[in-house]
Amino acid sequence: MSTTPPPQALTTDERHHPGEHTEDDGAFAWLRALGPRGRRAFGGAFGGYALDSYDYFTLPLSMVALAAYFGLSSGQTGLFTTVTLVVSAIGGAAAAVIADRIGRVKALMITIVTYAVFTVACGFAPNYETLLVFRALQGLGFGGEWAVGAILVAEYASPRHRGRTLGAIQSSWAVGWGLAVVVYTLVFQFLDDDIAWRVMFWTGALPALLVVWVRRQVRDAPEAAEARRRNPERGSFAAIFRRGTAAEPGLLRTTLFAVLLSTGVQGGYYTLATWVPTYLKTDRGLSVVGTGGYLTFLISGAFIGYLTGGLLTDKLGRKRNILLFAVLSAVCILAYSNIPSGADTLVLVLGFPLGFCMSAIFSGFGSFLSELYPTAVRGTGQGFTYNTGRAVGAVFPTLVGFLADSWGVGGALVFGAIGYGLAALALLGLPETRGKELL
Repeated sequence: MSTTPPPQALTTDERHHPGEHTEDDGAFAWLRALGPRGRRAFGGAFGGYALDSYDYFTLPLSMVALAAYFGLSSGQTGLFTTVTLVVSAIGGAAAAVIADRIGRVKALMITIVTYAVFTVACGFAPNYETLLVFRALQGLGFGGEWAVGAILVAEYASPRHRGRTLGAIQSSWAVGWGLAVVVYTLVFQFLDDDIAWRVMFWTGALPALLVVWVRRQVRDAPEAAEARRRNPERGSFAAIFRRGTAAEPGLLRTTLFAVLLSTGVQGGYYTLATWVPTYLKTDRGLSVVGTGGYLTFLISGAFIGYLTGGLLTDKLGRKRNILLFAVLSAVCILAYSNIPSGADTLVLVLGFPLGFCMSAIFSGFGSFLSELYPTAVRGTGQGFTYNTGRAVGAVFPTLVGFLADSWGVGGALVFGAIGYGLAALALLGLPETRGKELL
């Protein structure tokens, strides 16, 4: 029989320190409710995920230059993303167990150092095979950072504001993406392509500076850390696959449907994140500066989408928010990939709603997955489901790569819509968790 305790409510005194604001209203009530320690945790998780995003996008933005340098086919370049995401499942699962066993902050630092080191190593790769290996190893850190950071902040956040708080964390992905596009535009404008892609990877050393600050300033939520420490099943994979009984509900059903949900959302997302830059340069014939300009609209939509989705996941509920944006994202993909030749202004305009919808659906993930699992296995459950879904969803970018030669990148992008259909289906097997206490 499981010894995992059910979530318990915290009192106001436990959740807030003397002198803190506890207002429930106002645009930044969610930030005030975190308290000083929670805000430092938020800063660490926000910065870690932004730089995680930056390091991830060094590859898609350099894809055309890499293909020319190593003489790669579309299928081979698509394999970069698939390998990264598949290995990220291993890294995510490992980081999740570490987070449950030794703490969220220590696990966060390990993941940041890992993805930074191997991103820099990619810049020194002498051939395709070596770059593929380094990119796979980068996936070990890339896979774990989001889940660990999201849990760290979720355990400080109040139930009333958890969706908005975790949505704000998600928005850092757009910040890192935008930073990568700015650096890409500058580097590829002033350097030859054969060296520019290496410089892009070398700039991935930036996260090392964040680790120093996290080590000094950020701590685990004390109540969650104590609850985790008391439980002998912390970090147990067996616990998240245990079948339910008449006397005690299990987590197997939750885990299976959460994996399907994650697979669908991330299959759709990474199809777009990986191939839209190539689509703009090859199918639409845009220059480096032109591609950067069009991506600005996409990323601006993404940033606002993360924040809006965080608000709506608290207002509408976790499941309704995901369903709404799964449908809208699928519609946007179909519209974006079927824009007639020469209608480049329409490509620009539709980039905003596409970025908005495909990002708003993620805003509920941090709160939803955190609320599906008890404290002792929260890291394990969230890390496993999110990253397994990422690994299975990685098949989508590869399919696009292999089909791009015959269908064109734009035509192959429709596979992303299938992913969002799977996400909508997965919601049928999951409970609504809005307002749930985590301890």
